[in-house]
Amino acid sequence: MVISIHNPFNRLEIAESQMIDRLDKLHSAVHSLRQGLLTHPIYVDLRGPQALRTFMEYHVFAVWDFMSLLKSLQGQFCCLTVPWIPKASSLGSRFINEIVIGEETDEDGAGGHCSHFELYHRAMTKFGADTSRIDRFLTALQNGAELTSAFQMAEVPEPIQQFVRHTFDVIERGDLCRTASTFTFGREDLLPEVFERIVAEISQANGAALELFEFYLRRHIELDAGEHGPMASKLIAALCGTDEAKWRATEEAAVSALRSRLAFWNSIHLAIKC
Repeated sequence: MVISIHNPFNRLEIAESQMIDRLDKLHSAVHSLRQGLLTHPIYVDLRGPQALRTFMEYHVFAVWDFMSLLKSLQGQFCCLTVPWIPKASSLGSRFINEIVIGEETDEDGAGGHCSHFELYHRAMTKFGADTSRIDRFLTALQNGAELTSAFQMAEVPEPIQQFVRHTFDVIERGDLCRTASTFTFGREDLLPEVFERIVAEISQANGAALELFEFYLRRHIELDAGEHGPMASKLIAALCGTDEAKWRATEEAAVSALRSRLAFWNSIHLAIKC
């Protein structure tokens, strides 16, 4: 039996210098949006415990939908069905599976392993943040509800819905370059610096109640900055190669992802101030 495998990584080659140049252009295109996120007033808000609880109750949905974004990439790069069929790119499969291991089964700081979502949920509980909304939402999904119905059943605020819908619009579009760009520039490339700003604010107060949350943040900073972010950037370069249309789509998706995050940050900032 001969298996025909379409492999964009073999079809397109890109020199390292060209890859660096194209990625630099992408970073330049999103620079102002990144700066808007990194200098946002929301971080100062987080010095107060109740404000931080409100932040966590909103942000946990972004922690959750990240896993759906990651799993959509895993489904495109890796065979997740039986019978197993080899996929086109061992490079892409390797990158994504390494990231999945870190995000879905990471060290939990207590000698065990869990997903980063579960770690975040535990941190919320320890700090006294309300998990009932995300719990109702996940229960609705587990019982077969569609995304919109689950939002309604859990009474999820509109700003959260808008952020999650943006993520799922990207997933459902099925464009691999756009999905990888949203994942890279909206999450893996951005979050280490965002989380560093959060750590800088919360570590000055709140004490032992936030130890688990701080562990989550520092673990993300370590993995994303040192491993996942660079992996994701290489994945973008390999996917786009020398195809200008793919680079344009990647840039559009990166800008859209950062705009979505900025709107989300603005909404949480307002919720904290109300």
